[in-house]
Amino acid sequence: MAAVCAILAVTVAAAGCAPSTEGVLGAELYEQSCSVCHRPDGSGFGNWPPIGPGSNAVVLGDDQIAGVIRAGAGVMPSFPRLTDAQVESLVAHVRRLQGAR
Repeated sequence: MAAVCAILAVTVAAAGCAPSTEGVLGAELYEQSCSVCHRPDGSGFGNWPPIGPGSNAVVLGDDQIAGVIRAGAGVMPSFPRLTDAQVESLVAHVRRLQGAR
């Protein structure tokens, strides 16, 4: 499964997904490159940790979450090809999953 996540992550990063609005961008990037491992609702499963409500990710700062997206952590691959805007949009989407508005 880790190989599937890594392949998906590289494919999405190389595609440079660029929908028109930030909310859509974050949701689409998450769906394409994060939801396979972290689940669509952020609940995670198996070796892939939850990032939604009640998870350890809730206490991380936005910069810390952005750092994990860019550099990876544990079994999570890095996403160095994402632009700052894409990473910010992903962080905003993760916060929405966690219940922030």
